[in-house]
Amino acid sequence: MNFTLHQLQIFLKITQIQSITKASEELHLTQPAVSIQLKNFQDQFPIPLTEVVGRKLYITEFGKEIAQVAEKILNEVSTINYKTSAYQGELSGRLNISIVSTGKYVMPYFLSDFIKQNPAVDLIIDVTNKSGVLENLELNQVDFALVSVLPKKLKIKKIELMQNRLFLLGSSQLSLKKQNDKKNLFENISLIYREQGSATRNAMEKFISTNGFSVQKKIELTSNEAVKQAVISGLGCSIMPLIGVKNELKNNDLQIIPVQGLPIITTWNLIWLKSKKLSPVASAYLDFINSKKEEIINEKFSWIDFY
Repeated sequence: MNFTLHQLQIFLKITQIQSITKASEELHLTQPAVSIQLKNFQDQFPIPLTEVVGRKLYITEFGKEIAQVAEKILNEVSTINYKTSAYQGELSGRLNISIVSTGKYVMPYFLSDFIKQNPAVDLIIDVTNKSGVLENLELNQVDFALVSVLPKKLKIKKIELMQNRLFLLGSSQLSLKKQNDKKNLFENISLIYREQGSATRNAMEKFISTNGFSVQKKIELTSNEAVKQAVISGLGCSIMPLIGVKNELKNNDLQIIPVQGLPIITTWNLIWLKSKKLSPVASAYLDFINSKKEEIINEKFSWIDFY
């Protein structure tokens, strides 16, 4: 056998996602390149690693066992790299963070300089919904999580990062009458919701319920980007985090619809388990956040104060 680490990485990613197309996107490779490497890897085994049924890719039992071994090999290679960097006096290791989907507009700015300063640190970010983030945290699969609503059942520590402001947004082409800030507001428009379990949806439902609004037309979409595009197209309106619509407001694709009681204001928090034994990388990152947080907010997010 003469397989390469590159082939192991590609095969492991395919087994995790069960899609060559999506694997190629995450690996920043072309689909043909991934397919070729998978074939070259498969050719070294007499037993199939994958099979296609009804145009869907499945991993065979043998393939799953090979994937487990591949993951162990790649982890050992990472350990070798980390130890080499440590002996050279560099901070090295992995930083694992789980964030809610809207957090992708926030978290990269609080990571960029840290990663630039520590090139031997590998960054892994899992973007999912609130339930997924809390599950990752509870199972101790990540160092930190970014949330706008603190979990009630977990013992955590936290650092407050910045405000999260949610406004009612509509297409710039939408024309609303003045009386729409009263009880009939949502009876005259379609309201677009995030999926169940989303913190944004929970905040939206609580606001509507607290104010006694009646909602006639509901549309549900499973990502913040999908909601944003639907609102821009005029499909409906939605209560959304300001942080994710900066360019759309600037380009006049969206408008903020004034409503008494809005914006809803929550706080982005970086949280971790109270019982968590932080790695040297995680501890260094906390030091970085504590010393650079205000500077990052002033430099990257001062525009929020104008809304």
